[in-house]
Amino acid sequence: MHGPLRVAVLGTGFVGRQHLEALSRLGATTQVCALATADIEQGKRLGSEFGIDKIVSSYSFLLDDRSLDAVHVCTPNSLHFSMVQDALLAGKHVLCEKPLATSAEEAQKLTELAWEKGLRNCTGYNLRFYPLVQQMRSMCQEGDLGEILVVQGTYSQDWLLFETDWNWRVDSRENGPSRAMADIGSHWCDMAEYVTGRRISSLCADLQTFHKKRFRPKGFVETFSGKTLVPADYQEVPVDTEDFGAVIFRMGERTRGSFTASQVAAGRKNYLSIEIYGTKSSVIWDAESPTQLWIGNRNANNQILVKDPTLMKQYASYYAELPGGHVEGYNSTFKHLFRQFYRSIADGHSQPEYPQFSDGLRQLTIVEAELASNRCHAWVEV
Repeated sequence: MHGPLRVAVLGTGFVGRQHLEALSRLGATTQVCALATADIEQGKRLGSEFGIDKIVSSYSFLLDDRSLDAVHVCTPNSLHFSMVQDALLAGKHVLCEKPLATSAEEAQKLTELAWEKGLRNCTGYNLRFYPLVQQMRSMCQEGDLGEILVVQGTYSQDWLLFETDWNWRVDSRENGPSRAMADIGSHWCDMAEYVTGRRISSLCADLQTFHKKRFRPKGFVETFSGKTLVPADYQEVPVDTEDFGAVIFRMGERTRGSFTASQVAAGRKNYLSIEIYGTKSSVIWDAESPTQLWIGNRNANNQILVKDPTLMKQYASYYAELPGGHVEGYNSTFKHLFRQFYRSIADGHSQPEYPQFSDGLRQLTIVEAELASNRCHAWVEV
């Protein structure tokens, strides 16, 4: 291919900005040529900051551009299916934020369509690309932990703790039927399956909506903001998406696990913690301390591995671009994901090394099993 791959980003909220910043770090391989947004003024501000001239309110206009190679879908969940489908039908490669759709049925259709069209496709489970997450995966693959016995952890945040906290995700019409489990629980499950190489085979879930009603701001509130409003700025609305979920699960015949997903955990800003216990050793990692990996041993001293590419597994060290002691965090996970995605477009014969639509379908299948289990108060096969 000649010249940079031309990209359009649909959506200019919190995650849309993360995509723009990460794309800007890919160098000359990509060029963001357009933004589509319902908030034209916000689009113009971002366009000015990132050197993007074309700002439109209708993404359909962009899909007619034959020079456009790829589309990033960074909009509320309810728009994912139609936008991704339209982009695929227009012959564009697509990277879609998770969840891929609001149902497994929709995700299945998108997965099949991408395959039929022969187009590269990616679901945004970017948290796989922390360097020490890759280190854990390499340790599992190389047998350092032995047989995996137990996988457990949590993904806990506090940004929706109060009944006056609001985001579009609270509204099932924009978000879909699941919130905590689809929004952050799916990140945890994707990581657990990716790192261990094992799949959740059955589960039992208990979900809870602590705030049956919330007070919605009368104006727009961006993700993780809106903490200084006063009572006159709200209107009361009912809530039908969960604030919290607890799941126990099986990974085949022997491996067992459990996790929680919470958006009402006071003090936890973005605490994804995963613990993997094997017959030889164990590892614990959390996203609020991303440069340290705890390694546990039965008959020897425990260890703390500090992120350092010279001390990591060969494959994992690729994702640690900075020397030891230099922090690589959340925003770098997007860069690594996007780099792999665009390399696969440039080299049509390469095997994708990133989460595809099939992975997005997989996580929605797990979410629907969690919803079904909660409804019937029983174990459900995945």
